[in-house]
Amino acid sequence: MTSFGQRVRAAFGSHGQLCVGIDPHAHLLAEWGMDATACAARDFGLRVVEAAAGRVGIVKPQVSFFERYGSAGFVALETVIAAARDAGLLVIADAKRGDIGTTMDAYAEAWLTPGSPLEVDAVTVSPYLGVGALDGTFSLAERHGKGVFVLAATSNPEALTLQRAQVAAGRTVSADVVREVSERNARTTPEGEWASLGFVIGATVDWTDAGLQPFSPVAPILGPGFGHQGAEPHQLGERFGALGGAVIASESRSILSAGPGDIAARIAERAALYTTAPR
Repeated sequence: MTSFGQRVRAAFGSHGQLCVGIDPHAHLLAEWGMDATACAARDFGLRVVEAAAGRVGIVKPQVSFFERYGSAGFVALETVIAAARDAGLLVIADAKRGDIGTTMDAYAEAWLTPGSPLEVDAVTVSPYLGVGALDGTFSLAERHGKGVFVLAATSNPEALTLQRAQVAAGRTVSADVVREVSERNARTTPEGEWASLGFVIGATVDWTDAGLQPFSPVAPILGPGFGHQGAEPHQLGERFGALGGAVIASESRSILSAGPGDIAARIAERAALYTTAPR
């Protein structure tokens, strides 16, 4: 079984570092000439998958934009996920789940268990009930060759007070999250491979301000903030330093705004900009 970290590495080698977000936001549905319904969200997602297949290696459905339609929205999401995986794309569910005990374990089972209706390759999680509360999720991911992206340093202003706070050892909360997860990666990742427990670090985050430093072993970094939010492909090294080659550069609105007729061309255009970073 090939680990998730190694599958990301292979996807970079084949298609570059661009990840296409699947965000059927109400205003985007309207721009695409669609109503705000679960069926429209499904059709929107399937069109994005069709345009992305063969042009990038990774897509990232934003779960909330499906979940808002209730059970019909989850059926739509299941259909989009299945289509993406059938097309050979790695699928990251941007769900940001975070809880304790068996509750968190159940979330993990929903997203990371082979054969589950919502099965994806990786899921985003929140560590702010304690990194240790995610142990069951990490173990499940490791057993099934899945990935987990732990929120470490996000770019929204509301997060600064918590994530930049100092812990007893003088590290920021963000840095301590990276330290704890990296220690687990060091115990479970074969030498020379990429780890499968990665991090969400915004592309607009100042690493010095966040108290972050390069970490080992190398693990994928999910980097939202490229495209519409201002970060550009040539800034991978500037923004992420020596770890720039491990960044999954996520773009959503900058691509989806092209509309159904031009999205394939926009994906190809943007993907070509993410194929030259060192890995």
